[in-house]
Amino acid sequence: MTDLARTFDTLWAMLETGTTDRDAPARHPVLATAGPNGAEARILVLRRADREGGTVSLYTDAATAKITDLAHEPRATLLVWDPAARLQIRLRVHVDARPGTAEEWEALSGAARAAYGGDPPPGHPIPSPDRHAPDADATRFTVLEARIAEIETLRLADPHERARFSRADGFAGAWIAP
Repeated sequence: MTDLARTFDTLWAMLETGTTDRDAPARHPVLATAGPNGAEARILVLRRADREGGTVSLYTDAATAKITDLAHEPRATLLVWDPAARLQIRLRVHVDARPGTAEEWEALSGAARAAYGGDPPPGHPIPSPDRHAPDADATRFTVLEARIAEIETLRLADPHERARFSRADGFAGAWIAP
């Protein structure tokens, strides 16, 4: 894949597929944040990918530590790995958290809704796994809108190929040393 435009098309196709295909490599990106206690990383579900706007969206519970982390430092990184293509996609983003809309909430399955709410809130100690009571709570349903500042790809090929696409230059792209 030695063509920048094709590399950019491929990465966006992967992100877009990740929003609908449960088995797609981009379905579950790693979100890395820097909070008051240092670096944190966790897997989320990719919900939207907007190539034209240069944004992606993910959902979370308002009571999670990632909300505190992002309030402390809204710059974060999303990481996708496609083992079959041997392709890593790293998105440097600025994340804004907002309450989910009624339409977004209604589009979720009942099982997915149960992930937003519950007692006690995420991260709190419990004496055993069965001592958490999931409870769908639309007031805790939060959308993370991630505005992409930069995308880097690294393809493990012979030779390795690495490219960077920056919002600052309209995502024109440039090859960089692997």
